[in-house]
Amino acid sequence: MLVVSVTPGADAGAVQAALVARGLWVQRLEAGGRVQFVVEPCSRAVARDAILALPGVEAAFAAAPAHPRMDAQPAQVVVAGVAIGGGAPPVVMAGPCSVESEAQIEAAAARVAAAGAGFLRGGAFKPRTSPYAFQGHGERALGWMRRAADRHGLRVVTEVMSAEAGPLVAEHADLLQIGSRNMQNFALLAAAARLGRPVLLKRGMAATVEEWLLAGEYLLVHGAPAVILCERGVRGFDPSTRNLLDLGAVALLAGVHRVPVIVDPSHAVGRRDLIVPLARAALAVGAAGLLVETHADAGHALSDGPQALDPDEMSALMSALGSKQHG
Repeated sequence: MLVVSVTPGADAGAVQAALVARGLWVQRLEAGGRVQFVVEPCSRAVARDAILALPGVEAAFAAAPAHPRMDAQPAQVVVAGVAIGGGAPPVVMAGPCSVESEAQIEAAAARVAAAGAGFLRGGAFKPRTSPYAFQGHGERALGWMRRAADRHGLRVVTEVMSAEAGPLVAEHADLLQIGSRNMQNFALLAAAARLGRPVLLKRGMAATVEEWLLAGEYLLVHGAPAVILCERGVRGFDPSTRNLLDLGAVALLAGVHRVPVIVDPSHAVGRRDLIVPLARAALAVGAAGLLVETHADAGHALSDGPQALDPDEMSALMSALGSKQHG
């Protein structure tokens, strides 16, 4: 938060107009004959020195950052030799929602590698809303995914669901994913951070940007080498899309906070016909890459079939991204 103090005797209205002209939303406070303006968080980023240079401004005080490690993290993160963010070509992470069999993930790895993706994604442990839904093959699936990725020159990203399973997941994954439901599971964040792998942190379904950044701060405080954020949509009120993809937050995090953000359009809207335009929009606002679901037989997928791209649609997505993406 930034507080701007007006020089005694100066025209406070002129100071307010100058602040607003620079894209700042302000609240005016008056006490003891002094005037201050509190700059609201939704304001444009303006350097403190530029504010101090305005006529009639006596001082500008900024509160200490709540997430200094996230603010100081380099804009570019390297995962198993792949640069993510900071001007690097966008990275595509693709695969099925769930690892269903060894043959399935082998075929998926071959397809996504041929399409040009850099990471193989897939769930070995699946957090499902219903206890009767498919929960994943666990340790076996991790081995299947690692071997398939290695055969096709891919890196692996998969979810860590518990501190107990963390070391096993870290043996097989290049990038550890923390799911939306666990964004504020602070004990899990601390345990995952100590595994020595970069972390892909998905946004909670009702989390503010500040809460999301603070969850990333937990990871860095406890030793994670790097944090990449993943926007997967927040819970909205309109059922026309599964969730509300917050591209404004992506632009803010990428352009102002300089944090690499991966966008997951599959979970965001839950319908495959919107994946390509949303993927292009995500990259246009500064996303460092995409996390997408693809399945060879979506009608028989054990989880999230309606949002999974079939092989032709996956190829169409990569063609739409052109030469900008890499692995």
